[in-house]
Amino acid sequence: QVQLVESGGGLVQAGGSLKLSCVASGNGFSNFYMGWFRQAPGKEREFTAAISWSGGSTLYAVSVEGRFTIARDNAKNTVYLQMNSLRPEDTAVYFCKTEEFWGQGTKVTVST
Repeated sequence: QVQLVESGGGLVQAGGSLKLSCVASGNGFSNFYMGWFRQAPGKEREFTAAISWSGGSTLYAVSVEGRFTIARDNAKNTVYLQMNSLRPEDTAVYFCKTEEFWGQGTKVTVST
C-alpha cells in the first residue's frame, strides 16, 4: 500500500512558476515509476510527466515539454514537478500517481 500527498498548488500569473511536491508513504517508493497527471475543468485526466525509479529516465507530454521538469528524491520519498512559463491552459488539478495509487490532487490556477 502506498499513500501519496501532493502540495504546492496555488494561483499564479501567466509566465510564472510553481513547484509541486508529492510525498509517498509505504514501501517500495524507490522501485516505482512516478507520474504526474492533470485534469482541467470539464476535461479528461491526462498524462503530464513521468520519471523512472532511478530518475535517469523522464517522459513529458508534448504540451509541457521544455517548460516542466520532473525530479525525485528517493531519500525523501518525494517526486517534484517544477512548472515554468505557466499558461492559462495549464490550469488543472494535478495528481501524483504510482502503480495503481493516486494522490488527492493539488489545484493550480494560472491567471491571464
